[in-house]
Amino acid sequence: MLWMSNTTEDPKKPAADDDMIYVEACRTGDTEAFAVLVERHSKKMLNIACRILGDYDDACDVTQEAFLAAFRALNSFKGEAKFSTWLYRIVLNFAKNRLKVRRSLTHREGAALDNVDGTTACAVCSAASDDTDPARQMERREVEVQVQKCIDKLDNDYREVLVLRDIQGLAYEEIRDVLQIPDGTVKSRLSRARLAMKDCLKKVIGDL
Repeated sequence: MLWMSNTTEDPKKPAADDDMIYVEACRTGDTEAFAVLVERHSKKMLNIACRILGDYDDACDVTQEAFLAAFRALNSFKGEAKFSTWLYRIVLNFAKNRLKVRRSLTHREGAALDNVDGTTACAVCSAASDDTDPARQMERREVEVQVQKCIDKLDNDYREVLVLRDIQGLAYEEIRDVLQIPDGTVKSRLSRARLAMKDCLKKVIGDL
């Protein structure tokens, strides 16, 4: 599917399970340990914020706010889930709050505040391409813009599940833990989100 990420984990990266080593170090006053966690997870968190919000600048703000909130709340992290799962939850909450603010301003001012042409909408989130042909790069960029516009049209519940599963590549169990919803709800929302995406993309791109 066009919106699905084709990124793979770098085998040289340390296992996410040792995040707790840095969490505990940070709790004892080693603030540099948190910088390691930020470096390790910032790209993934920016990616999901960008896909949820459809705007790179907003995503940067939300990601920064989420990491600051996570730092302040480290003592409340019990380690019952992975640190990344906990962090995803914080980022999604901040992203949803940003969307609410947007809607409130849009309603009050009577004009859409979302990105209109997609020119700044999350190019950073796109998978890297080795294609050097300018025409193909332009075509790819246009497809990416249309994909993001279709993601933006999804209801929040469907958008979250689709981004977590098909773009971030999270397992169903982790999505359940991030969103704190039953497995069946994860699967049903994902199915509906995929159907909505396929229908939307058929209209703007053609038969997939």
